[in-house]
Amino acid sequence: MRLQAERLSARRGEDLIFNDISFTLESGEALVVTGRNGAGKSTLLRALAGLLPLESGQVWLTETRDEPRSFASACHYLGHRNAMKRELTLLENLIFWQRFMAADSADLRSSAAQASERVGLSDILHLPFGTLSQGQQRRAAMAKLLLVHRPVWLLDEPTAALDTSAETMFADLMNDHTQEGGILIAATHQALGIANATQLVMTGFSGVEDAA
Repeated sequence: MRLQAERLSARRGEDLIFNDISFTLESGEALVVTGRNGAGKSTLLRALAGLLPLESGQVWLTETRDEPRSFASACHYLGHRNAMKRELTLLENLIFWQRFMAADSADLRSSAAQASERVGLSDILHLPFGTLSQGQQRRAAMAKLLLVHRPVWLLDEPTAALDTSAETMFADLMNDHTQEGGILIAATHQALGIANATQLVMTGFSGVEDAA
C-alpha cells in the first residue's frame, strides 16, 4: 500500500493556507504534522479526508484489492470534535458509527464492546455520552477507529484532554496500527509516542507570494 500526495494547496476563504505540499507514505509508516497555530495542519487533514476541497494537487492510495475505492473511504478521520450524540449512550453511538461505516459484523454490540474495552470504557457503555468527562469522550471517539478497519488514520490533535495513562494507551493503538501495515498522519503540538515517524513542518506564509 502506498499513499501519495502531490503538490497540494488549499484555501480558507480567500486566503491560501498552504501550497506545494508533497509526501509519500508506504504501509506501516507515519507522518507527524507540526507547526504554529494557523499554519494549515487541520486544513491539510480535512482536505485529505475529503471534507474540504483542494485548491490544487492530488492524493491517491494504491492498494492490492479487487474493488477500487476513493481515498476518503479508506480513511478514518478524528478531528477536534468527537462526533458523538450527547443524548445517546456510548454503546448507541458506537453502533450508529458501525452502521454508518457499513460494518460487516453481524454482532454490532459485541464489536462496540470490544472497541470500548481497548480504550478503557467497557464499564460505562450504558451512560449517555454527554455525561462523560472530556477525557472519556475523547477515548470514546478513539474507539471509532477500531470499529471498522480502514488503512489510513487521519488524526487532528488526537490526545487533547487525555491524561498520561490514556496518552500511553493511544500511543499503543497508533503503533499497533502501523505495525499491522496501516498508514497514519497526525497533526499535533505534542509528542505522540509514534515509533519511527517522519515529520512535516507546516510554516504557513510570511507573505502572500511566499511558499509554504
